[in-house]
Amino acid sequence: MILFFKSASRSRTISVEDNPLDQRESKNNTANETCTSLTVWRKSLIFSCEGFTVFGSDGSLVYRVDSYTGRGRRPGQVILMDGSGKPILTISRRKKLGLVDSWLVYEGEVDEYCSNKKSVIEPIFCVRKSLNVLQPNFNVLAYVYRGGGMSDKRHSYVVEGSYAHRSCKVLDGSRRVVAEIKRKEATVGGVSFGLEVFLLIVQPGFDSGFAMALVLLLDQIFS
Repeated sequence: MILFFKSASRSRTISVEDNPLDQRESKNNTANETCTSLTVWRKSLIFSCEGFTVFGSDGSLVYRVDSYTGRGRRPGQVILMDGSGKPILTISRRKKLGLVDSWLVYEGEVDEYCSNKKSVIEPIFCVRKSLNVLQPNFNVLAYVYRGGGMSDKRHSYVVEGSYAHRSCKVLDGSRRVVAEIKRKEATVGGVSFGLEVFLLIVQPGFDSGFAMALVLLLDQIFS
């Protein structure tokens, strides 16, 4: 069952203009001018839903997630959409017994039946939660593997830090930071945004949509 839908006619939507956040992030320095800076708001634009809303540095709506599962419930599947509501990536929890939780990431929209059965649709990434008690590095949150399995024990990316404090880094095989989650600092009035609003900084060459998918996974695992 697909748990995410476009807004129903009876749902009241919140317009982007009503967004209380200041989305126009200024560039800190020349080195960051080629980075993609996204403001992530842990709130759906649809009044009756939970989810995420992601704005670009110019205030435009870039990504969205709308969940009808109800407050406090964790869906088995999450669909990341662009600003117009077109599905970009589907994140499905792997239905498999084991000590470590893992998730599959598919291109486009994939229903739960296809993601849980053998089909011609292949995942592009598999993300496995770090089991810290068995790992020498307690800073590791998750490992990212290409394709749908972990038969190749060498991961493509690793996520380190603390999602609870909105301080995480995604590193590639060369330990180069390709994306980063940061707390959003208030620029006017000293108002704190708390944990519901934060920044996603994506380095050139790394897909911002996949970076946002990793944010959704971290939220599923650690919230």
